[in-house]
Amino acid sequence: MIVRPVRSADLPALIDLARSTGAGLTTLPANEERLAHRVGWAEKTFRGEAERADADYLFVLEDDAGKVVGISAVAGAVGLREPWYNYRVGLTVSASQELNIHRQVPTLFMANDLTGNSELCSLFLHADHRSGLNGRLLSKARFLFIAEFRELFGDKIIAEMRGVSDERGRSPFWESLGRHFFKMEFSQADYLTGVGNKAFIAELMPKFPLYTCFLSEDARAVIGRVHPDTEPALAMLKSEGFSYQGYVDIFDAGPAIEAQTSKIRAVQNSQNLVLAIGTPGDDAEPFLVHNRKRQDCRITAAPARMAAGTLVVDPLTAKRLRLSAGDQVRAVPLSAHG
Repeated sequence: MIVRPVRSADLPALIDLARSTGAGLTTLPANEERLAHRVGWAEKTFRGEAERADADYLFVLEDDAGKVVGISAVAGAVGLREPWYNYRVGLTVSASQELNIHRQVPTLFMANDLTGNSELCSLFLHADHRSGLNGRLLSKARFLFIAEFRELFGDKIIAEMRGVSDERGRSPFWESLGRHFFKMEFSQADYLTGVGNKAFIAELMPKFPLYTCFLSEDARAVIGRVHPDTEPALAMLKSEGFSYQGYVDIFDAGPAIEAQTSKIRAVQNSQNLVLAIGTPGDDAEPFLVHNRKRQDCRITAAPARMAAGTLVVDPLTAKRLRLSAGDQVRAVPLSAHG
């Protein structure tokens, strides 16, 4: 498997992937015109022709037969072209000594605090390929690219995680809050934000703080929680140094997690090494390996061994990277415990 920049020829495969995602992945809507536009922007971005406010580094996961089976992306900066909304979960304290009452009420404050940060987004892997190293490669490859081209990204990376919804795509948070202001299904609002129609959020959402005690018990219970299918992705990002700092999505209350870019494990621990081709050995651990290119970026995960400033990989890995012995690579152990 190889992670590489998206190309216009990938559009049919992306449409198929988008149709299989279900609700919750707003940045990959099953809209051919919107996806074609996004792919075009991604190609410009990898060529260095987009400002950071518009940069969209969209990657695909491709098998050895050339089939695209997954997608992931990094946005250069959020909120610099249009407002970026989250709820900040805070606290409102009410007290009366005379009545001997002291109440602490969790409160949602509409915020644009995460504006300007780079964002991990659009992670999706086809169900038939969720095995082996594929999921970790697809997600973590982005960190090697960020480490190699550090100047293209913000000092903080954020990731909005999918919130809780049932098997019918029904979000308890949306049913208790958003529906009262938007009069539409969660899936429709989710889709509209994905195709870039975000103005209605500013027009319709209440600007004043919202006391969570007015929400349903089901809605309160999911604030800051992820969808069960998203638990592995959350654990993976936490192992890289991401944490929840009290910001949630305004539609489904899924957590927005964040990390200082320089302190992400795969960024901080990655090294520039010389590629050597040989036999890594039976006890070799999986490494993420990047060919250090931008427009022709190729990243894979494979058993490798470090030896005196070199990274020893097998011939197939070198072929996947389109590199020869003596070429430069950036590499890091795939897992945090490595």
